[in-house]
Amino acid sequence: MQLSGKTFRLVGKVQNYAWGGFQFLPSLLNFENAEHKPCAEYWMGAHPSAPSTLSNSQQTILLNELIHEQPAESITNIVFNRFGELPYLFKILDVNDMLSIQVHPTKAEAEKGFAAEEAAGIPITAPHRNYKDKNHKPEVMVALSEFWLLHGFKQPDALEKTLQDVQEFTILQGLFKVDGYKGLYQFVMEMSQADVDIFLAPLVKRELRRREANELTKADAGWWVSKLYEQNDAPLKNIDRGIFSIYFFNIVQVQPGEAVFQGAGIPHAYLEGQNVELMANSDNVLRGGLTPKHIDVPELMKHTVFEGITPNVMKGINIGNHTTHYPCPVPDFGIHKIELSGGDTHTATAASLEIIIAVQGGAVLNSSANLVIKQGEAVAILPGETYKIEASGHCTLYKAFVPYVQN
Repeated sequence: MQLSGKTFRLVGKVQNYAWGGFQFLPSLLNFENAEHKPCAEYWMGAHPSAPSTLSNSQQTILLNELIHEQPAESITNIVFNRFGELPYLFKILDVNDMLSIQVHPTKAEAEKGFAAEEAAGIPITAPHRNYKDKNHKPEVMVALSEFWLLHGFKQPDALEKTLQDVQEFTILQGLFKVDGYKGLYQFVMEMSQADVDIFLAPLVKRELRRREANELTKADAGWWVSKLYEQNDAPLKNIDRGIFSIYFFNIVQVQPGEAVFQGAGIPHAYLEGQNVELMANSDNVLRGGLTPKHIDVPELMKHTVFEGITPNVMKGINIGNHTTHYPCPVPDFGIHKIELSGGDTHTATAASLEIIIAVQGGAVLNSSANLVIKQGEAVAILPGETYKIEASGHCTLYKAFVPYVQN
């Protein structure tokens, strides 16, 4: 097909995962959630399972089809030759319930894991399949609200204090001193379910009592443990071993506009809040709890970084042009926040395929097409397009791009 213009409206896909909220995405995207489904993620990109639709006054096409048919025009030959696809997936998330404890492999390990599972004849759609593709899955999130997450193991002194202060964990102090992070985590992750229940049942009961007595805040592991079980009156059995991770990992509070990057091997989990997320285009997730999905402890252990982490909460760097840059140490994606007030103008030329979404207010975009972008609306700008964004009032937009072509 012959493209007309290089600026398109983009419509993504809402994913109705059980952990999502019910109001945030419908309000942001201006649709009615008549069936009261959980609305967890809004995907913008070319993922084959949920590709975005591009349209202008003359054409409508799925983004993955456009890239397949015209890679040079849509993502540049440089990007296509390096990645073979649009290398990022752009999302808005509404986390109402906790996501799974997870780790992502490096690209080299993902390629090996994918090849091994292919050779073993495991179907891509099999629930016990770990590697759905050959890619790594680094990701960055920028908070749209107060946001809470788990990120990496606590530093040694902090973890030692946890093992000392939580009475059920005192027996683990010697193990940590002798065998370190890996020995400690392997012990609890390989523990029989019967022993997990014996270990954790008194802890869960105590945290529920403390929550009811208003003795906990979201900075306490017990807050999240009690949230898991506060509406469950059933006897405490088959307790989720992901609870250990809530105590062993850093609990991180992120304010709106702040960001956290999560690289390969760093165990993490989202706990609560709304964010913009940008990630490599991959489905490779190794899970360690807080989920009914497949958990593969040996594979998880093989890829986890067993060291104390001090979380790096990025406030972003002002690079001019009303733009905040969040540095991400990968070639697959980059993210900018663009904030405009009355009369402000942001000008740029797209070096890669850029996706821009307005999360607050609205703006006018002038390029080969002139568009009004209202809250919740997105545009795709193809490489080589020069554009200008103007706002009459306060407006906040987020832009995803491929930094590889700019290096």
